[in-house]
Amino acid sequence: MLNHQRIQLLDATLRDGGLGLEDEFINHFNDAVFTKEMIGQIAGLLVDSGVDIVELGSIHPLGDDHSMFSKFHYLEQLSEVIPSPRTTNQMYVGMYVGPDTPDDKVVAHNESLLDGARVILRYSQLQKSLDFCEMLAEKGYKVFIQPMLTMRYSEKELQLIVDTANRINAYALYFVDSYGYMMEENVKYFFQFYDSSLKPDIRIGFHAHNNMNLAFANVQTFLSIPSEREIIVDSCATGMGQGAGNLQTELILPYLNQHFGKKYNFDPILQICELLDETYDNRTTWGYSVFRALPAIYRTAYKYAVVLRKKHKLSYCQINEILRQMPDQLRPQYTPDNLEKVYDAYLKQKNKA
Repeated sequence: MLNHQRIQLLDATLRDGGLGLEDEFINHFNDAVFTKEMIGQIAGLLVDSGVDIVELGSIHPLGDDHSMFSKFHYLEQLSEVIPSPRTTNQMYVGMYVGPDTPDDKVVAHNESLLDGARVILRYSQLQKSLDFCEMLAEKGYKVFIQPMLTMRYSEKELQLIVDTANRINAYALYFVDSYGYMMEENVKYFFQFYDSSLKPDIRIGFHAHNNMNLAFANVQTFLSIPSEREIIVDSCATGMGQGAGNLQTELILPYLNQHFGKKYNFDPILQICELLDETYDNRTTWGYSVFRALPAIYRTAYKYAVVLRKKHKLSYCQINEILRQMPDQLRPQYTPDNLEKVYDAYLKQKNKA
């Protein structure tokens, strides 16, 4: 039996699932939301499952009320989602969607608040994002550093992130397969890069997306790397999440029980899956699909293909042609303007033919 004590399982159903629903809502593809009752029910069932870390939602100070996506303006609002009575053997966390919250709007940690804060590093504002992580650590939070689309970072940039994690004594540093195109060799590379430089007590986390149906396989690779370092695996019930979604909790939880001697409770996870299946059509909202796999093949933001398919009603071959020919500098970041550029170029080419 492999060492089970070094593994923690983090369920991100409410956070990543909520942001996935928000994406669909904003783009007018779907009007599905979380009800307040559902958020409470899912949170309670996650507690019952015994997963080590429960991510209750995300935090972003700007915009309208999006609490129906488990997205709140401030950390103390999200902390109100913590089930009562509060368990002491589990950690409760939320994710900051970038470094936009002013320092004076982040309250110092106390026992009524979330234990930890995950921070999506904004590539265009890397130093600001790292400074934000440092501020959270100084205020007493366990900090999880999340370089979204880690494949985009150079070794120099990754080393800066590692150095910051060491300096602030981060709880965890992640590598994140945001667009779902990591392969086995990439998983090994990022783990070894981190492991060679991080302080021994900083955990390495892996957040896998499922655009190419590789999330489970990649996490198995992650778990099999020989190391005594503590690690964290992220998952979501039914794989619920942005784009193609994530590693499924209902797959990884029994796998950890069977192969690593964990003692998680499976039935509460199945109850969450039942609730999600009854409420949403995940065949269109998240999960593997051809149009979500195509951008992963070209290492491109998945939203290009989602909009081309759902809004412009293009065929798989047409989407493939656009993605194959688009300029490399536009691939990492989807914006409506970027989409317009590549779509207009495609239409002009077709009109000339």
